[in-house]
This record gives sequence, C-alpha cells and structure tokens, in this order.
Amino acid sequence: MRRRATNGRARKAVAMLIDVHGHIGRVLPDRREFIDAANLIAKMDAWGIERTCVLALSEHPEGAYLECDTEDVLAACARHPGRLIPFCLIDPRHGNRPDMDFRDLLEEYTARGCKGIGELLPKLAFDDPRCLNLYRQAGAFGLPVLFDMMDGSWHYGLNDDPGLPKLEHALQVCPETVFIGHGPTFWAEISADVPVGQRAGYPAGPIVRGGAVPRLMRQYPHLWADTSATSGNNALTRDPAFALEFLDEFQNQVMFGTDSCRRSDVERLWPTVATIRDLRANGKLPAESLEKIEWRNVARLLKLGMPG
Repeated sequence: MRRRATNGRARKAVAMLIDVHGHIGRVLPDRREFIDAANLIAKMDAWGIERTCVLALSEHPEGAYLECDTEDVLAACARHPGRLIPFCLIDPRHGNRPDMDFRDLLEEYTARGCKGIGELLPKLAFDDPRCLNLYRQAGAFGLPVLFDMMDGSWHYGLNDDPGLPKLEHALQVCPETVFIGHGPTFWAEISADVPVGQRAGYPAGPIVRGGAVPRLMRQYPHLWADTSATSGNNALTRDPAFALEFLDEFQNQVMFGTDSCRRSDVERLWPTVATIRDLRANGKLPAESLEKIEWRNVARLLKLGMPG
C-alpha cells in the first residue's frame, strides 16, 4: 500500500495524482469484477492516486445494467470524503423536450457535493437539442460535462461526424460549459488522418497534424480532455514526439485519468499510470507543466481547494 505523505515537504517529494475518471459498480458483465469503494481505494493506493472522481453510469438506458447511479456514487463518496469526489449523471432525454428544466436536480446534486456531470454517454448526436439544453444548464451551475464519444456503431456514446462539427457546434453555443473529452472517437480525432473503421478504435502510427481535437482545444479553451482508458493512453503513446508537443501546448486543459473498470485491475500497473510515471521519471515535460496534468488542473476546475 502506498505510504501517505505526513507533511508538505514529503508530499512534494512524490508526484500527486488526482484521477478525473473513476468507476464503482458492475461496469463489466462479469460480476466477479464488481468494484466497490474499498476496491477502488485499493487501486488508488497501489497506483499512487490521492483522490478520484467517481462517475455514474446507470441513469442512461445504455448503461442501466452497469449498476452505478448517482445515488450509489454519493453514498460511496460520503464514506470516503477525503479520497472520492462525486459526479452526478442526468439523461438529456428525461422529459424528452429540448427545454426540460433540470434545475431542481442540479441544485440538489451540487448541494450534495457533486462536482461535475458524467459519464455522459447516451447514443445521441453530440449537438442533439436535448443535449445542448443539458450542457447549458450544467454550465450555469458550474458543472463540467465529461462525455464518452463513439462513432455511432456502438450501443452507447455521443456521436459526431469526421472533424467533430457537432462538438464544435456545442462549444459555440455553450460557451459557459466546460466539456471534458473522452472515448475512442474523441481521441482518434487527435489526428487529421483517421483510418477507415478506426473512429471507434485505437489507431496506430504517427499522428497527422491538423486533427480536430487539437484544433478545437486551441480555438475553444472550454474544451478539456482526460487521458483515461486505452483511447487516451493510445493517443499519448502512438506518436511520443507529437504527444509531448500536445501536452505542452494544452497543459492547462489536460487531466490525468484511469477509467479502470475491473476489480482485478489492482493486480497490475494501470497503463495511464505507467505513462504519467514515465513522463515524470524521464523528465519529458517540465515539472510545472506535468504537475498541472497530474492534479492541478482538475483541482482548479473542480475547486477542490488543494494545498500548494
């Protein structure tokens, strides 16, 4: 188990990590992989993670079998307030109107400590009017929206066309809302060249400059990204030289994440943890820039009041 820092000097000697993308519940069909709060914290301790944002899934019909809704998240986080940070989830199709009023839910969830909305993954167009309605209201409450993007071929995930015009539309009409990008289709679009059949996969090889993700992050500072899962890690390892340029340019908009979905993951070093450790151990980014990605950005975005 990871040793806790006992004072400010000791804490600074070891990199702090805050995970913007964590889960509890039955995220995979195999019930033996059910993640409870104790298992999540065991993974955090094994991987050197100080705090984790816990994302709900089950408010969407696409994720109903996953057995983790906002109430589950709130209960787990209330038992471990120093380690776990709750996100809430609202389905934009609730009421099935583009003017549905979500303020009662948003007031309740923010009062109970929720710091964001996620993981938003309905199988809808990214700029569906019902989604835009939820994005705007989330922004009014200061809640960032962490979304999963797929290409429409899967049974879940917000979808967009090549070049991400629907995401750009949402960024234009919801300027007060911070969007946190995640998922295979989002990260595939880091490159201007996305191979046919790979928009919901993990493209390999060099990244071609001019991709939609860096273009949009450059043009819209309220688009952020989390490095979690195979999709995020693939984007940062398939072309190491480009990845370093990307992380340096967007050091104020990128956040570390894991998206570990198995109880048994504790038995190995999680890939995104290995990648961030490599960046630090080998001095591949300036320490100040890397620290933003490791924990400062999420602490600033969610107003966590962290020391230092």
